[in-house]
Amino acid sequence: MKKIIRLSMVSVLALASLQASEVSKDADNLEDMFANGKVSGQIREFSISRHVRDNRPGKKEYTRDANAIGGYLKFETADYKGLSFGTAFYTTNGFALADPKSDNTAVDPSLLGKNNESYSMLGEAYVEYKVDKTAIKIGRQKFSTAMMGADDARMLPNLFEAYTLTNKDINGLDIQVAHVNKFAQGTFGRVYGSGGLLGSTAGYSAWDASNQVGEFKNMGEYAVGKKTDGVTNVQLKYKIENFNIKISNDYAWDLYNTLYADAGISWKCLLSDSVKSFFKAQVIKQNSTGDEYMKNIDTIAGTSATSDGDIDSLYWAVKAGAKVNGLTAYVSYSETTDNDASDVTNGNAYANAIITQFGGMPAYTQGMVTRHQFLAGTKATKVAASYSFKEHGLNLSAAAYYASFDMDENSGYGKERTAYEPGFDIKYYPSMVKNLQLRFRGNFPRNFYEDSTGSVGWNEYRFIANYNF
Repeated sequence: MKKIIRLSMVSVLALASLQASEVSKDADNLEDMFANGKVSGQIREFSISRHVRDNRPGKKEYTRDANAIGGYLKFETADYKGLSFGTAFYTTNGFALADPKSDNTAVDPSLLGKNNESYSMLGEAYVEYKVDKTAIKIGRQKFSTAMMGADDARMLPNLFEAYTLTNKDINGLDIQVAHVNKFAQGTFGRVYGSGGLLGSTAGYSAWDASNQVGEFKNMGEYAVGKKTDGVTNVQLKYKIENFNIKISNDYAWDLYNTLYADAGISWKCLLSDSVKSFFKAQVIKQNSTGDEYMKNIDTIAGTSATSDGDIDSLYWAVKAGAKVNGLTAYVSYSETTDNDASDVTNGNAYANAIITQFGGMPAYTQGMVTRHQFLAGTKATKVAASYSFKEHGLNLSAAAYYASFDMDENSGYGKERTAYEPGFDIKYYPSMVKNLQLRFRGNFPRNFYEDSTGSVGWNEYRFIANYNF
C-alpha cells in the first residue's frame, strides 16, 4: 500500500501543471467550425493492490498490484448550422509492473489490455446534428442505458458504435431511441477472464472478457461468440420536482430482451425541513429472443459456460434513505427469481438470472466489486452512508457501505451460501489544483466464491487521480 501512495503522488505532481482549454463557440462557416473547436480530456493515474485469500486445498494467498497512467484526449468542432464532429483518443500505459507482467496473480489485469500490455485506441469518432431540442449522433461514442454503459471503474471505460436520437421538446422528458452495433470493452471487464455465468451477470462476455479489450466488436460476437444485429434501445426519462421515472427497453437481437424501470420520490420530513427522505424502486424483466444464442453458449464459444433453456427472469429492488445537511444514508434490498433444480441439472443456470453483458450495472444492491445480486435466487441487502464536508470548508466526501448476498443452491454455483462486502470511498478536490480529484477506495469481499473445500476473498485498495481539462 505504501508503494501505491508513493507512485501515485509522483503522477499527481505531474498532473498539477496542466491547464484547461477554451470553450468552443458556434461557427459562422466551415473554417470556423474547426478553428473554434474545443479540446478536452482527462488524465488518470490509477494504482491498485489486491491481496487474495484463497483457503481451498492446494491454493495459496497472493497479492497482485498494477499501476497505470492514461486517459483520453478529445476534440469537438464548433456547431455549424447544427452540424459538428467529435473524436477522442484513449490510452492506458502500465508502469512499475511485476515481472512477468502477464501473470495475473502478480499483476492486476483490470488496468491494462491483452496480456497486461499497454494499449491505445480511437474510442470516439462521431458526427452529430442538432435541431432545436433534437440531436442525432452517429459513430463511436459514449453511450448509456440502464443495461449498457461505461462502467468506468478502472482505467478506460466501455465505448460503443451506435446511432442515437435524443429529444427534449417536452419539459422534464428525455427521449432516446438508439441502435448499437458494436461494443468496445474497457479495462475493468478483464477481471472476469473467461466470462461464464459470473461474467455475463456482472456486465461482460459469457465466453471471453480477457482478450476482447481495446477493440470494437459486434455485440453478439462479444457477448457469446456469435454475430448478431446488435441491440435496439428505447428509453424514456421523466423528472419533475420530487419525482422521477425511467423506462428503458434493450432488445438484444437473438439474445434477450430486457425491460428496465425505476422510479423515485423524495419529500421533506414533517418534523424538520433539514431532513429530506427518499424512496426508490426498480424492476428488470428479461426474456430470450430470436435464435436465443445464450442457449448454446458452450457449443458456440467452446467454453464451460452452459445454458440449455430459455431466459425468463425477474429482478426487483427497493431503496429508502434520507439526507440531512451533508449526510446521506440508505438501505436497499433486492431479489432475483429462483432457478428450479432441473434448470441447473439441464445446464441452464442462466434461466432466472439477469444477463447484462454490455457494462450496464444499475442494481441498488451491487457492491464495489461483488455483483452477485443478478444470480438466480439471490436476496441482497446493502446499507450505505456518505458525508460531504463542504459546509466545513473542505471539498471532501467519504462513504462507507456493507452489502450481503444470500445465494440459492441452484444459482449455478452448486452451494447455498452468503457472500458479503464492506468498503469505503473517499474523494478529495484540492483547492490548489483546479479540476483535480484524488480518490481512495477499498473493498473487502468474503466468500466471493465458495465450495465445499473453502472460499475466496480479498482486501483491495485503489488510489486514483483524475485531472479533467
